[in-house]
Amino acid sequence: MRRWGGAGVRRPSGAVPPSPFVRRGRPAGAQRTGVDPSPPGKMGSKQIAQETFDEAVQENITEFEMEPEEAVREAVLQFESQGVDLSNIVKAVRPPASENGQRQKHQILQTLDLLSRAVAEPALAELPQLLSSFAAQCREQLAFRYLAGRNGAYPVVLCACQLASADRDLLLHALSTLSALLDGQPDLLDAAGRELLLRSLRERREDAEATLSALRCVRHACLKHEGNRQGLAQAGVLPLLTGAILRHGRSADVVKAAAAALRVMTFDDDIRVPFGHAHDHAKMIVLENDGLRVLIEAAKAFPDNPGVLSELCATLSRLCVRNEFCQDIVDLGGLNFLVTLLGDCREHPDVVRQVLGTIRAVAGNDNVKDALVDAGATELIVVAISQHLGNPQICEQGCAALCMLALRKPQSCSVIVEGGGALAALQAMRAHPREVAVQKQACMLIRNLVSRSRALSRPILEMGAESLICEARAAHRDCDDVARAALRDLGCAVELRELWTGQKGGLAQ
Repeated sequence: MRRWGGAGVRRPSGAVPPSPFVRRGRPAGAQRTGVDPSPPGKMGSKQIAQETFDEAVQENITEFEMEPEEAVREAVLQFESQGVDLSNIVKAVRPPASENGQRQKHQILQTLDLLSRAVAEPALAELPQLLSSFAAQCREQLAFRYLAGRNGAYPVVLCACQLASADRDLLLHALSTLSALLDGQPDLLDAAGRELLLRSLRERREDAEATLSALRCVRHACLKHEGNRQGLAQAGVLPLLTGAILRHGRSADVVKAAAAALRVMTFDDDIRVPFGHAHDHAKMIVLENDGLRVLIEAAKAFPDNPGVLSELCATLSRLCVRNEFCQDIVDLGGLNFLVTLLGDCREHPDVVRQVLGTIRAVAGNDNVKDALVDAGATELIVVAISQHLGNPQICEQGCAALCMLALRKPQSCSVIVEGGGALAALQAMRAHPREVAVQKQACMLIRNLVSRSRALSRPILEMGAESLICEARAAHRDCDDVARAALRDLGCAVELRELWTGQKGGLAQ
């Protein structure tokens, strides 16, 4: 092995030690039994095992005489310089070996060993404290719970949940621990775990605390995991989620957790599957479980709770997957609710952003567009953008909402421009030149405003639209098409390239 000088010679400051990928002859990124697989969400990135990182740290300490903190920093720099993702690695020095020379484990694995023994005996009196300690360590960072998950934590915690089925207090500790472990690790959940969650939601439906813990488990298990979503949906979790809102409609925590779990069921975020059932799940929530009415009615109990209102609006927007669903929201009083909320909660950015996103979604229905404009939504959206001009997410959602209201609606376009919508969009472009989403939505809005109302082009150009759109086009490749369309419909000179004529031709080698 390469060494930095002779025995006992300290490595000079700033010098780079040998790559940890080739220590002791092991191949790049390998451990004793092979390369550590990527955790969920990390597919395609370079990964190493915890053991590989620990050995690199120990080598820095023993061979290069580094202090523990310096040894960890050096190991992190070594691996990151080689493009390794260390988000799943515990970046700490492992406790020193015991007197008999036995290698010690990281703290979370020591806690896991104690928990495993308590579950195996079983020592029910010790379980609450051990579960709480283990859950607290899991919540500190993904690396801790990933290490625990790789060392058999899930079956231990699942067994603890099963042991606690008749003990409410112990079950609360066990479900809370399961939720902490599943956060970012949905692959851990198996058929037995899904059945446990469903049983908990059914049998403890009157218990708000137990319901809350189970809801959090469902959310963590379904995020970025299509298999868990489909398995739970087929097993009947959707009526349990809407039922939790109806049954515990005065509990802010339960309503938030249930709304978040419903929303995750409509995601299509698992890159490992070609097609998800997000659309089907959204239809099931609305048609089979009266989801729109449940969410809108739940909001009435929390007029002064921005956190709950934000969650409910975010979930409503995910359910607008059909034209008739958008109209249903209006018929259920959702339109007045959204407009009132946008006016009353303008000091709460999270609520404003979610309300704008919901307006953007329901405006997919042309009749709803007219109803929103008649209700004064355009003026409130302009006020929201102007008041939160420094918030790129609100600027993006505001421009997108106005964009939808303007689509195929010349009369609404005049209302938007006269109300300051075009000026607000251009101000957003000036405020966030590096935010491609803001630039793109603003360009699309300008294009929709003038595509069927060419008389609006002149006042918008006088606001400085052409230069801002050209800057967006030059700075962001993703804006090129929408920027060209906006410039064309504004009547500006723009080069329109014919990318393909449909004629057969040879391909350059």
